[in-house]
Parts: sequence; structure tokens; C-alpha cells
Amino acid sequence: MNAILSARPAVSPSQQLQDDIDLRPLTGHIGAEIHGLDLRRALGAPAVAAIRAALRQWKVVFFRDQVLTHAEHVAFARQFGEPTIGHPVYGYVEGHPQVYSVGRNRFQSRHEGEQLIRPWTGWHTDVTAAVNPPAASILRAVVIPPYGGDTQWTNLVQAYAGLSPTLRAFVDGLRGIHRFAPPEGQNATDEFLRKNRSRPLVSEHPLVRVHPESGERALYVSPLFLQTVTGLTPRESRQLLDLLFEHVVRPEYTVRFRWQEGSIAFWDNNSTAHLAPRDIDDLEFDRQLYRVTLKGEIPFGVDGSRSSAIEGEPLEAYE
Repeated sequence: MNAILSARPAVSPSQQLQDDIDLRPLTGHIGAEIHGLDLRRALGAPAVAAIRAALRQWKVVFFRDQVLTHAEHVAFARQFGEPTIGHPVYGYVEGHPQVYSVGRNRFQSRHEGEQLIRPWTGWHTDVTAAVNPPAASILRAVVIPPYGGDTQWTNLVQAYAGLSPTLRAFVDGLRGIHRFAPPEGQNATDEFLRKNRSRPLVSEHPLVRVHPESGERALYVSPLFLQTVTGLTPRESRQLLDLLFEHVVRPEYTVRFRWQEGSIAFWDNNSTAHLAPRDIDDLEFDRQLYRVTLKGEIPFGVDGSRSSAIEGEPLEAYE
């Protein structure tokens, strides 16, 4: 992906980025709303630079009142990188191969049984089973319930900084195995097994990722995908991962976004994890969003070593 982020700006709580664009941070460490743009139209270079700068600092940015078609969604994304296929395993919207449907019931055909719920259950960084996970994700709201259905994000750079120096030095040199697997307590359905056999993705990534643009270190742990730590015994691996998973979802590192129809979330996949809502399962309302992801680089760790593919090919731009 071409330079998605730029140097960190000094931003006040409501700073004018350029003529009619203003940035409104939402928390101390992550999340900001951007106002004053019509994303249906091509952006000028100053607006693109402003969004990149905001994304660099706040990790996820939000837009309101942007009613886009699938084609306009893809066109907006293309100004920041190369869109991939909607989802490498679970497909795409018919007629729009760069768009993935994030529907309310999408997991029902993949997993069955009762989940084991822990504080970090469901948190993930998109498609880290791939050797080059998407650099960024852009999620667009079309059908939103009158209440419920919020999404949360966490700042993995801030989470890394929040570890003790001793623990940071330890995890700096570790790597872990990422794969698609049913959530704890649930079993894979035949559809899950069939689709993952047809497009297997298993990769080994550093536990600490160096951001390809900023050089920041992020605690690159994705609870839904990261299964084991390489070189540790099963108990050592489980204990360490539980500690790190619990740490990255501490409230002070997170932002919670209330969706409205026409809302868009644009996040840096190199430095965040996010959580899809579970409360919607207890409500009768529909919820439909659509996602476009941008091609990413193969991550590298503190020592400069790259991630490696155990199964599967890199995610390329959709041609």
C-alpha cells in the first residue's frame, strides 16, 4: 500500500485541517471524527493528506452522513491504496468483488455451540491469518438498529507502551501463529471447514510489529486469530497470551463508536484491533455494513525479520 500515513501532526480537540475539514478527537488515545467532506467525490491532495495524518495519529477515523454506493466506496478506498478482494475466505458481494458484506448473521453458518466468553473474546485485527494482512479497513453503515450494535477499537501502539520495560523486552523477540479457528467453546461447521480448506491461511507474525510508515511499535496480538506463541510450551503460551489479550482491551486504550446510517469507519490495521458487537444477537433489529480492505505489507518485527506464510498466498490487490 502506498504511504497510508504521514508524520504525526499536532492536533487540538477541534482543529481545522484544511478549508472546510475539521477533526474532532473522541478519546485520549484513539478515534476521531472528520467533518466537512463529501466522500462521494474524488478528494484533492490536501484532503487525502489530512485524512492520512489523522489516521496516523488517531488510528481510526469516522465520517458521518456519507451515503455511498458500493462503487463509490471502492473509489474512496482506492485513493489510499489498492483494494483487495472482499474477503479471501468468505467471499464478496456479487458484482462487487472488492466489497465484503458484514451482515448481522454472518457467523451462524460458520460456528455452532456456545462461546466461552472472556474479556477479549471477539477482538481481532482483520485477516492476520494472511502473511500480509490488510493495511487498512473501511467499513460503511447501511442498515443500523435504533440502538445497540456499537463497534470498539483499541490502540495497539499505546498498549505496547503500557507494558513494563521488562515485558516489552521479552515480547519484542517472540512470534506467534495466526489462523482461522472457531471462537473458544464453539465448533466449526461444514461450511467453515470447506471454505478454509479451499483457501487455507496460516501465518507466523512477530508479537511486536514495527509500523511500516511511522516506525511505531505495536503489540500485534489478535485474540481471534493468534493461537500460540512459537517456542513456548502450551501452558506458557496460553498464560502469556491471556495476559496480553486482557491488556490490549483495557478501556483507556479503546474507543466505542455509535453507528448511524451513512457512517464510515476507516482504521489502520497495522496498529489496531476491533470488536464487533454481540448485543445485536439479543435484538430483533437488522444490521448491515460493508467493508473494503487495502493491500498490506508483510509485517516485520523489532529485529527486522518478516512474517512467514505457513499456508496460503499473500493477499494481492484485486484486478
